[in-house]
This record gives sequence, C-alpha cells and structure tokens, in this order.
Amino acid sequence: MGRSRTYEWEDPGVSAAAVGQSTGLEFLRELIGGRLPAPPIGATLNFTLDEVEHGRAVFSLIPGEEHYNPIGSVHGGVYATLLDSAAGCAVQSTLPQGMGYTSLDLSVKFLRPVTADTGRIRAVGTVLNGGRRTALAQAELFDEKDRLLAHATSSCLLFPVSGS
Repeated sequence: MGRSRTYEWEDPGVSAAAVGQSTGLEFLRELIGGRLPAPPIGATLNFTLDEVEHGRAVFSLIPGEEHYNPIGSVHGGVYATLLDSAAGCAVQSTLPQGMGYTSLDLSVKFLRPVTADTGRIRAVGTVLNGGRRTALAQAELFDEKDRLLAHATSSCLLFPVSGS
C-alpha cells in the first residue's frame, strides 16, 4: 500500500500583499511570529523559517522519504529550495520599506547525501554584498553535527515594490 501525506496552507496573497509595506526584516519577523501566513512551499516540503536578523536567515527541515529521489536520498531540489530560501531571505532582511527582490541565479554544490536518518538539517543564508540593484548571498546546509552538506551562492535583483 502506498504512503500518503496531507497538509494545508493559507492564502499566499495575504503575505504577497504585505511585501514592501515594512522593512524586509520586519516582514520576515511577521512570518516567524505567525502574523503573516507562511508561504505554501514551506507546507509542501515541511520546512520553516526559524531565525532572521539583518543579513542572515535560517531555515530547517527534518528530511523524510517524501523528499526522496529514485536512488533513496533527499532530492537535490529540496537542498536547492532550502538554500535558495535562506540566501533570498537573508537579502530580504536587509531591504528597506518599499523594496522587493527576486533571485537571479542559484549555484549549488552538493557535498554529502541526506536521508531520513540524517536528522534535522538547516540552511543558513548570509549576505556577502549588497548594492542598489543587486545583492550577492550565500547559503550553507548543515546537519545536526554542523557538517556541511551543501553550499550555494545566489544573486538577487532588488526593485521597488509598487503600491508601497
């Protein structure tokens, strides 16, 4: 018999409408505090934004077999999603009110396999350089023993958000 997983999410339009209405750091703190709905991708993959400060964001996930690829380990897309989220939100945490961002690229290096036996993993994103139009960030994926599992760099485009 097949396995199943059920999950729910809230209206993503509520959070999307709030982008740029406050600083990026304030926005992310509203997500952590549950005052804005978490993005649906967090429910889909079962990961959370755990910490945020200026220029830094941390996401975590407990890997399960629902994250597996056909060869019996966590799919690289799950790594990439966590790393992209951490790098992007690190950039977002530095933005003033009225500004938004989008990822321009993501370069990922996979260093160690992850399975359901790995335990909680966390992606730590930090801003390396911020400019007026672009920002460069990195993210590192660690296991509970602080072993580096993957590394990524990301460039983000910064832009004014309409309606702010």
